[in-house]
Amino acid sequence: MKVLTNQTKTETWQDIVAKYQNPQRARSIGQLLNTLIPYAFVWYVLIKCLSISLWIELPLMLIAAGLLVRIFIIFHDCGHGAFFKSQKANNFWGFITGVLLFTPYQNWRHDHAIHHSHSGNLDHRGIGEIWTMTVQEYLKSSRWVRIKYRFARNPFCLFIIGPAILFFILQRIPSKRASPIGRKSVHLTTAGIFIVAVIMSLMVGLKTYLLIQLPIVMMAASIGVWLFYIQHQFEGVYWERHAHWDYLTEALKGSSFLKLPKVLQWFTGNIGFHHIHHLSPRIPNYFLERCYKENPIFQQIKPITFLKSFQSLAFRLWDEQHNRLVGFDYLKKLKLG
Repeated sequence: MKVLTNQTKTETWQDIVAKYQNPQRARSIGQLLNTLIPYAFVWYVLIKCLSISLWIELPLMLIAAGLLVRIFIIFHDCGHGAFFKSQKANNFWGFITGVLLFTPYQNWRHDHAIHHSHSGNLDHRGIGEIWTMTVQEYLKSSRWVRIKYRFARNPFCLFIIGPAILFFILQRIPSKRASPIGRKSVHLTTAGIFIVAVIMSLMVGLKTYLLIQLPIVMMAASIGVWLFYIQHQFEGVYWERHAHWDYLTEALKGSSFLKLPKVLQWFTGNIGFHHIHHLSPRIPNYFLERCYKENPIFQQIKPITFLKSFQSLAFRLWDEQHNRLVGFDYLKKLKLG
């Protein structure tokens, strides 16, 4: 695909994104500092205020959760080799932030690469994605599978129970498909979490540590899963069978442009420009907005506002006949179940 950028020159999309794929060490270090230091400070304030009032604690925990989401963006960029030019530096900070996130870096990195390779491909669903069935698959399923699916797609399960099980339990257990590096990553991360928990418990007490750590991780996990959900489940999303699946189309139309208020954009590390990220995962998060503003091709994508994003909660199934996401009420309209 060629894009006309001026009257004398044409560029491919590869040429366009290549200009933003060079991480700057100073910017990356600055982002570590302006994220990790505030996170540690909020933790300190939470410890001091724990016995005062729950109404003081909850807003602070929400801020800490927001900072943990921002830490995940750093972790995420490290996984794509986009945060530092040095892969050793990416791996080091990926592991450190992974411990804070309760997420094994190398194992997650492997599964997330699969997600990027197959996102929007109906013939390669599963790893690193939210369980989504087509209408026909649902109708052909047994009653037990339908019950499980409805439970899995319930918002309470999807954004509360699911994240808790994922971050506290599933990511402590290597999957059968995990490579030796992935298994090692799971065990080392769990060991790191345990060491941090012991140190913090000795400093402030186990009860205090758990009363602060668990809600923060839960809030951040729910926010993170919500972001991931809206990035690939929205009105007009592109999904296709493998024979017709196209990488460029998937990136620009299968990944959302979530337009957030500036403060939320900061906490989420520009991940709302997800259509650009899927087109070029090697772009550091701090260059995504610049890439968007400087290239009209990316501005053609219709944005989803914060409030409008909640409309996606109604989506449950993919209707292949009409190439769109639908809710369970769609089955009633068809008088099919």
